[in-house]
Amino acid sequence: MNNCGKFLAMLACVIAALTVNATGSGPILAVYFSPHGGAQQAIVREIDGAREIIQVQAYSFTSAPIAAALVAAHRRGVQVETLLDKSNRTAQYSAATFLKHGGIPVLIDAKPAIAHSKIMIIDQATVITGSFNFTKAAEEANTENLLIIKDAPELVQKYLRNYACRRALSDSYREKNYE
Repeated sequence: MNNCGKFLAMLACVIAALTVNATGSGPILAVYFSPHGGAQQAIVREIDGAREIIQVQAYSFTSAPIAAALVAAHRRGVQVETLLDKSNRTAQYSAATFLKHGGIPVLIDAKPAIAHSKIMIIDQATVITGSFNFTKAAEEANTENLLIIKDAPELVQKYLRNYACRRALSDSYREKNYE
């Protein structure tokens, strides 16, 4: 493939964000692909629009822009909760400490082998999910996908039930060398 073909292929990947709701009824879907496809920016935009509550489930969480947006939401009065995989207890860097210091409850879902979910539920109305880890690598280096789902109340309820179940099985996050 020549340079022009490679450029066009790369451009197609970068501009892969798509919003679907052709009939005007049913769910509104937006999809993003990485690297550099706007997924992280889309997540931050959704967080910035939150009014009441943001519930987060994450496997790996190292994205400074997403963590900062969550703390900013918390400071403007949005209830923010996080459930993270147990690897965040020992990771060299995790947003868990930053979130906790920002006043956000951080719980660790330590019961399963891996808490591999990458989900945000915003205002009990929007679900963000996909393979996209909330990490710098997901935005800049990995091939990942992100799906934002709106106007799908039955689906949101399923995610909320799963969140409540995982939350009930989780423990409080404690920083390394804490206590």
